[in-house]
This record gives sequence, structure tokens and C-alpha cells, in this order.
Amino acid sequence: MEPLIKDPAALTNDEIRRYSRHLIMPNVGVEGQGRLKASKVLLVGTGGLGSPLAMYLAAAGVGTLGLVDFDVVDESNLHRQVIHGTSDIGKRKVVSAAETIADINPHVNVEIHETALTSDNAMEIIRPYDLVIDGTDNFPTRYLVNDACVLLGKPNVYGSIFRFDGQLAVFYAEEGPCYRCMFPEPPPPGMVPSCAEGGVFGVICATIGAGQATEGIKLLTGIGEPLIGRMQIYDALEARWQTIKVNKDPECPVCGKNPTVTELIDYEQFCGVPANDHEASESALSELEIDPLELAEARDRVRLIDVRDPHEYEISRIPGAELMPLGDLHRHLSELDSSEDIVLHCKSGMRSMQALEQLQGAGFRKVRSLRGGINAYAREVDDSIPTY
Repeated sequence: MEPLIKDPAALTNDEIRRYSRHLIMPNVGVEGQGRLKASKVLLVGTGGLGSPLAMYLAAAGVGTLGLVDFDVVDESNLHRQVIHGTSDIGKRKVVSAAETIADINPHVNVEIHETALTSDNAMEIIRPYDLVIDGTDNFPTRYLVNDACVLLGKPNVYGSIFRFDGQLAVFYAEEGPCYRCMFPEPPPPGMVPSCAEGGVFGVICATIGAGQATEGIKLLTGIGEPLIGRMQIYDALEARWQTIKVNKDPECPVCGKNPTVTELIDYEQFCGVPANDHEASESALSELEIDPLELAEARDRVRLIDVRDPHEYEISRIPGAELMPLGDLHRHLSELDSSEDIVLHCKSGMRSMQALEQLQGAGFRKVRSLRGGINAYAREVDDSIPTY
């Protein structure tokens, strides 16, 4: 494949010394390094995947790195988001990342986009860049990035992680399939838990993120065979890589012969989930939910059911809560009394709402979900309970 960057930039003497181990490889050489210097790469997300991406692309000499993120550094990020440190807690991620990049390589120009990527701003933000690398953790933004890249003719280096598993691919509609060719529809809401709910093995971020950085450098310089039309699937527990073929779908609504998606849409509505994994919902308290303070006041009058998994119950628990994991809840229905006031809780409120729907389907009416889950209860009511 031809390199994305046609005109290499000239290298200074300082840059020749810095990148000497690249320059002595004939596949890269002065020309390839000059292409990296002339390139502009947009990283969507500066979290688990964005951390190794930003650090290695900066070290490799990418001339301009754009960073898109609206979040702040949280203590729970630090086991995997290695571009941030303990002293960065509470700082904007794009600011923290830019500071680390400047220390790694002061020759890199960093462009900060301190905002959520949306249908209103995606085209404007993405347009000036040669390449987009998707380090997001939610389906609405993945579909948004894909569609914007197809409409703008940009390659999209995709990566995703969950627990011990990872995926890696290059979606480039001008050369092969796009993300929608492989995933035409998002999974049903609640089917795939977020990393905040399901967890993530910290070091897998480096494995997949480094793979994305590798694919990005190959595309920019024109070396090797990029992962276009292929996806790599990684199982960290089994130490196994699997490569599967991804075909271009001629009926794809975005990149097919007769596209029906010709402009960006409402991706949260399309996916049925919000475009972030923040645990605390900003929406108004629904009649199906109970606030942590309200639960504390009514604690003696309600039956509290914990629908998390047993290993989470070992991490933290609300005194008096009964453990009935969501996956086994149907087996406990006979133990519940529909005349009782029942409150369900999980970590952050997502699984307890699924449990609520299950109980409602079984005829229970006096049931509510703890808004924000046990973490919100710990923050607002009982700080002796650890958050995670």
C-alpha cells in the first residue's frame, strides 16, 4: 500500500540522533522518518488504549498528535492508563497526556481537543488529520468515528479491550471494509458491560495499544502489510492470537454501493446507550430508582438485594445486603416476597436496572434500583465502604 504521507519532512541533526535506530532500518530510513514527522494523527481517547498510543507515537516521531478527550484522571484509571500518574488525579486527561508527551519528545506538536467527540464536531475535528486511531470504550463513539472516517476518506485504526481480550484492525473504506461491514448493528443495550462494570486486565491496554501504534506507523510510512480486511483477536489468558478475515459488505449503509448513511446521525440513539461509561448518571432520578440518602433513611423498611458477582461482594458490601447475582436471580425468585419493598443494587446502577426489569417481568411491582450503585452509596452515605 502507498504511504499516506506523500511528502517527507526534512530532519534536523537533533532528530537524526533521536531517531537513529529507525533510520538505520532500510524499511524506515530517512524518508520514512520524514513521513512520520510530516504526519498528523488524531487519537480519540487518552485512556487505556490512548496512553500507549500517545507515548509510542510521540516517541516514534509523529509530527502532530491530536488528543480528543473530555474526562479527568481518576485513581481507578492508573492501573492501565500509564500516560497519567498519581499527581495527575483530577487533572484533565488531555492536559496530563500533553505534559507526558512533551517530556517524551519535545519535537511533537500536540493539539488538544478538550471535548467529547459528537456528531456536531466530529467532521471538523477529524478533517485536518491524515489518520484516526480509535481508543474509545463505547459503541456510540466507535460508530461515530467509523462513519466520519468513511465520509472523510480517512483510515481508522481500531482497537478494543475487555477483561482479558482484545481486538485490533484497520478499517479503511477506500481500501477495504469499514467497522460497519463487520458490525452492522450494535449489541442490544446492556448485553456488553463497560470496563467500569466488567473490568479490564491493565497490561492488555499496552498490547492492543502498541498494536494500533504499529498499524498507524505502517500506514503513514507505507511499510509492511496493514491489517486492512483482517482483524486480530487476542486472548491474554491463553496467550493466543487469532486472525480472521473481514470482507467489505457491498450493502454496507455507509461504505457500500448505495449508502443510506450520508451524514452523521445520533449515535447514542442508534446504540441505545450513552457515549461514556461514567458511573453516575446525570439524568433526573426516575421513579424506578432510589437515591443513596433516601435508601439510608429507609434502610430498616426495605429488603436490599446485591446483584453483583461474588468476587465483587468480597471487595465491598452494604451491611445487611443479600447477595443474589444477576445471572442467578431467576433461581432466587421464590425467596422474594412481592409484598415487600425491594431495593436492588450493583456497582454503578446498570445491572441493578436489568435485575429490576427481570423482577418486573415476574410480577414484582414494589422494586427499585439504587442509583449509582454501591459506589454512590459509599461516597454519599458510608465512606467506610471502599469504592472500586
